[in-house]
Amino acid sequence: MLTYPAPERNKAPILEVLRRILPARGRVLEIASGTGQHVVHFAQGLPAFTWLPSDPEPDHRESIRERVTQAGLANVQPPLALDVLERPWPVQSVDAIVCINMIHIAPWAAGLALLEEAARLLPAGGVLYLYGPYRRHGAHTAPSNEAFDADLRRRNAQWGVRDLEEVERVAGSFGLALREIVEMPANNLSVVFSTPFQAP
Repeated sequence: MLTYPAPERNKAPILEVLRRILPARGRVLEIASGTGQHVVHFAQGLPAFTWLPSDPEPDHRESIRERVTQAGLANVQPPLALDVLERPWPVQSVDAIVCINMIHIAPWAAGLALLEEAARLLPAGGVLYLYGPYRRHGAHTAPSNEAFDADLRRRNAQWGVRDLEEVERVAGSFGLALREIVEMPANNLSVVFSTPFQAP
């Protein structure tokens, strides 16, 4: 069972945001679930939801399975082998989508696919929650984020901290509206998008 320090640090602050912005109940798809630390914490804290973890990496999916079994959770489904770039996604309908620390450690094409598929899958009033570091108006929000961005781009030229305004623009082109931005610990942001409610 894999354990990383970042999810242990940020899972509690993220849960507090999710408590407020998610619908009352439903199915929540987590993209790039990694070790399963987040989804187990969220499923314990928000038991009214059915949680659908996913990850393209087999070792991550095995870690998720072991962690969910150890926690004895009945509201977490088996992890999906989901790569955002491989479409159609292996899920039919969800009420919300959560994606933590992915779009900066992936090609921008992955971010585009995430936004487009979220707009397609989510119902009226559905929520897309993103978490991670972002540039604001073309500038980094902290020296640590600038150093992190440089390190990411050294590792892979297609990676990097994204401009929030560009993410918002692309999301809007798919019909997702920026609902809220929440400042989080360690110079990260919670970014909440939603699909429009249908007119009566």
